[in-house]
Amino acid sequence: MSHDGFWDNPTLASQTNQELNNLKLKIKPWEKIGITLDDSQVLLDMAKESGDDSLEKELEQEIILLEKEYEKIEIVSLLSDELDPLNCFIYIHPGAGGTESCDWANMLLRMYQRWAERSGFEIDIIDLLPGDEAGIKSATLEIKGEYAFGYLKSENGIHRLVRISPFDSNKRRHTSFASVFVYPEIDDSIDVDIKEVDLKVDVYRASGAGGQHVNKTESAVRITHLPTGIVVTCQNERSQHKNRATAMKILRARLYEKYRQEKQDEIEKLNPEKKDISWGNQIRSYVFQPYCLIKDHRTGVEVGNVQAVMDGDIDDFLEGYLKKYVNKN
Repeated sequence: MSHDGFWDNPTLASQTNQELNNLKLKIKPWEKIGITLDDSQVLLDMAKESGDDSLEKELEQEIILLEKEYEKIEIVSLLSDELDPLNCFIYIHPGAGGTESCDWANMLLRMYQRWAERSGFEIDIIDLLPGDEAGIKSATLEIKGEYAFGYLKSENGIHRLVRISPFDSNKRRHTSFASVFVYPEIDDSIDVDIKEVDLKVDVYRASGAGGQHVNKTESAVRITHLPTGIVVTCQNERSQHKNRATAMKILRARLYEKYRQEKQDEIEKLNPEKKDISWGNQIRSYVFQPYCLIKDHRTGVEVGNVQAVMDGDIDDFLEGYLKKYVNKN
């Protein structure tokens, strides 16, 4: 990168820089393990010399920490796709079922927010359309951090909820559905051809919370990509210009994912024996009654602690998917 002329080709330079950053992400956990090993060796030597039991207990804690760090490395090693290190957008939409499904979509929104918080990711709510009575009609989140897309890409699909509805006075059991779509935030090094003539841009007043300025000016932006029918919206910024820029980022991500999926479908047709992991099918069931169980239908991973999962503890599902499928796609 320090060679003369390296930056003369911005696209190539950007790709090289991205590759370098990806390598650094993979090396960083090993460096952390190296430091912990050195500290453990010092503790071991001190424990041998002094016979201090408290040092042995501290050493045991260091070993537990090492095991956890190694597990993280094992998962990161599975994140080998070029898009895995990128930030991502999550789009959540309720299925048929009115208020019940809108509430379920809102529960999923909270689950992903809690997961991102506990995992150290940055969260931005790009667009949020509240439900008429409860919950949400749609939401778009941006999750920023190392391997955000790699971890969350497995969440694409239909999520099913079974519970006693809080909106049913007769306390009957209801089944609700919501769809989740995850798209990588494409950087400038990846070309996605978007023609201005193919775009329909509408501006309107934001409908959600955001203060007087947001609600009294036409700062919200809706962009429709006419050839594909893809519609994206953004209303979280005060500036119409910023909302448009963010909406275009989301559109690029969704178009890239659409074209990538179409190419993958063509490959699948040529290789029909390979089983498709369809993001359009039901991927997970969340059962609150008559028993408590959350099951991923693709991997078989089951968790009985429903409240922990809804509070963002979904790592078992994310890691289960990576371990089962990442080397087969």
